[in-house]
Amino acid sequence: MITIENLTKYYGNNRAVNNISFTINDNEILGFLGPNGAGKSTTMNMIAGFLPMTAGKVTICGSDISKEPVKAKKNLGYLPEIPPVYPDMRVREYLSFCAGLKRIPVTKKSSEIKRVMELLKITDVKDKLIKNLSKGYKQRVGFAQALLGNPKFLILDEPTVGLDPKQVTEVRNIIKDLKKDHSVIFSSHILSEVSAVCDRVVIINKGDIKAIDTIENLEKQTGGSLILHIIIKGSRAVAADIIETADGVKEITKINVEGDDTYEFIAQLEGDGDAIKNDIMMKLLKNNIQISEIFTEKPDLEAVFVKLINSKPEKSGILELFDEYIKENPDAEGSADETDTAEKEDNE
Repeated sequence: MITIENLTKYYGNNRAVNNISFTINDNEILGFLGPNGAGKSTTMNMIAGFLPMTAGKVTICGSDISKEPVKAKKNLGYLPEIPPVYPDMRVREYLSFCAGLKRIPVTKKSSEIKRVMELLKITDVKDKLIKNLSKGYKQRVGFAQALLGNPKFLILDEPTVGLDPKQVTEVRNIIKDLKKDHSVIFSSHILSEVSAVCDRVVIINKGDIKAIDTIENLEKQTGGSLILHIIIKGSRAVAADIIETADGVKEITKINVEGDDTYEFIAQLEGDGDAIKNDIMMKLLKNNIQISEIFTEKPDLEAVFVKLINSKPEKSGILELFDEYIKENPDAEGSADETDTAEKEDNE
C-alpha cells in the first residue's frame, strides 16, 4: 500500500498541491485526474521521490520515501509524462543501463530486459537508436524501464500519449493485466481510458482533491440527470441566457468555443429531457440562433469531472494561516531559483 498524508507543495508563494491525502491499495488501478495545472504531475513527482515536498508524508510498503528513499523506491516504477530516455542510446543498451541503476543482479538482467521488451512489443527495435524511433515507440521504451525489476507499484503519467489506436488498446490491456501483481496510479486526460481500466479515481484541481471514489459512485452524484449538448452559431450571451433560464436546466456545466460565433453548451437537466430540449430549441430559433447540433446523454465520468473541477474549494482556517505565513515568510520554503528550475505548476 502507498499512503499519502497531508501532501503539500509550494513553489515560492505559489501553492501547487494543497494538503492532500489518499491511499493506493494493493492490486488496484487508481485513476488520477485533473485539468492542466491541477497539480497532478507535481503530486506524482513527490510520490516518486523526484521532488521534495513542503509538508506531508509518502509511505510505500511501510517505508517513508523521505527517510528511506532507497528502500521505498525499490517498490516503485515511474513513467513520467515525457519518457526519460537517452536518444543516443540503443533500446537494449538503455534498458541495460536502467537495470543497472535499479541494481538488478547481473545474472537476472538479460532475462528481465527480454521480459519487458516482449511485454511492450519493442524487441524488434532493440538495436535501434532511440532518437530514430517514433514517438509511440519512445513511449513504450519509457514504459519498459518503469517495469524493470517488477516493482509492486507503478506510476504512469499519460502512458498512451503518442500511441496509435492499436497501440493504445495494447497498452490498456497491459495495464489491466498488471493489476494481478501490481498497483497502478494512472493519469490520463482521456476519460474513456480511465473508465475502462480504473477501480477508483482521485480528481484534483488547483492542488485540492475534489473527489475520491469509484467511477460508479461518482456518476451517481449527478442524481441521474441527463446531460444536454448544444452547438450553436450566434450570440453567446443570448444563447446562454435562454439555456440557463429554461425550465428543467439545473446548471450549465461547460461552455466551449468551437469557432467564430460558434459555441458548445453542456448543461445538466432535471425532468423530461425531450421536453426541455424542444423548449430550448424553439426559443433559440425564435432568437435567430442557428442550432448545429443538439442531443442528450446519460451522465458519465466527463460530466462528473467537469462539475467537480468547476466547484469552489473550501479552505480551512489552518490552511489560511499557513498561506499567510508563507506570504509573510517567502524564504520559508522554496525560492525564486527553485521556481525557475522546477515546474511552477505542472502542465499535464
